[in-house]
Amino acid sequence: MQYMCLIYSTEGVGPQPGTPEFGAFMQGYADFGQTVQKAGKFVAGDALQPVSTATSVAVRDGKAETTDGPFAETKEQLGGYYILDCEDLDEAIKYAAMIPSAAHGRVEVRPVMIFD
Repeated sequence: MQYMCLIYSTEGVGPQPGTPEFGAFMQGYADFGQTVQKAGKFVAGDALQPVSTATSVAVRDGKAETTDGPFAETKEQLGGYYILDCEDLDEAIKYAAMIPSAAHGRVEVRPVMIFD
């Protein structure tokens, strides 16, 4: 079953670019990527541009309306995702806990709905 791991963190919390800790933090992501690829669990994953680049779209009365920014104003912002092919939720949680941002934010794990 596929699970999406949505990575949330608060901007400015955790290792920041330009600090010695940031290099180790990013290496953790590289290591995680290798781990899930080697285990045959990796389906897809990417980081997202900062929330300041987001545009929200809604259709009202047949007309598309856009707003600058994310869908909801929150402290924690969606920063990236992985889609993993795991045996069950327990295995997905095991891998989600290895994502470096889990130590500074949170990782939401949700099953992907497959339509036949």
